[in-house]
Amino acid sequence: MPATHDPRPIGVFDSGIGGLTAVHELFRVLPSESIVYFGDTARLPYGSKSKETVTRFSLEIATFLVRRNIKCLVVACNTSSSHALDALQRRFEIPVIGVIEPSVRAALASSPGGRIGVVGTLATVGSGAYPAAIEKRLPGANVIARACPLFVPLVEEGWLDHPVTRMVAEEYLVELRNGHLESLILGCTHYPLIAPLIAEIMGPVVRLIDSGAEAARATAELLAERGQLAAGPPSHHVYLSDEPRRRSFSRIARAFLGRELPPVTVVDQTDLPWFERPHAVSDLDSAERPA
Repeated sequence: MPATHDPRPIGVFDSGIGGLTAVHELFRVLPSESIVYFGDTARLPYGSKSKETVTRFSLEIATFLVRRNIKCLVVACNTSSSHALDALQRRFEIPVIGVIEPSVRAALASSPGGRIGVVGTLATVGSGAYPAAIEKRLPGANVIARACPLFVPLVEEGWLDHPVTRMVAEEYLVELRNGHLESLILGCTHYPLIAPLIAEIMGPVVRLIDSGAEAARATAELLAERGQLAAGPPSHHVYLSDEPRRRSFSRIARAFLGRELPPVTVVDQTDLPWFERPHAVSDLDSAERPA
């Protein structure tokens, strides 16, 4: 029989801090759960890297989080979900939840005519993972996918409704806007921050699907089914693989998370493999945390 409660934390990772949008939704749907988040700020972006490299990075991070005694792993990174999810699920015994299947289910539920758009990084769109998952569930669906690589740096610059961002979005979305879509999957955890702009360009008929939020909801359903919900009180922690030097880091992170950051720890990678070492992290005191 499943346990009544499981106080172990949920592990979440992304190539940077964009996955905090998924954590924001986890806070909303699972307020009693503890979250351990890893952002690979030293090696981002993943969107331009090979499948082999993304898989290696993902396995390293997952190993680190599993050693924090997590009960499940949420792969908030769309690129990792596209390239490494099968390897992660084979390697670890705990449940591993990606963003693709939950997003596809939500898109199909909102698209009776099977007209679905996907926007994401070069790697996510190039992998074909979203169209393949949609085709598997709805053969003959009309899927339009578009890589939007400039969205991530524009979001991280804080240009959420800047004229440049609007101009780039208009260019990226022109084919999608003319495609008579019913839903559009935001296949990157950065994109929800410019969702109002995307929604304005796409029009009110198109439902936007937040991949991180859908993964969070899938995680809540899974833990409830397995009898592994926590009773609280929660305790959260953020790990980063590098200390961001941008003065805007805290502001951007708060925008992703929707609240102040939990305690932040920068991982010491000076002696590889860093995830194998028992004392691989050093806490930042308040004076050393990014401003």
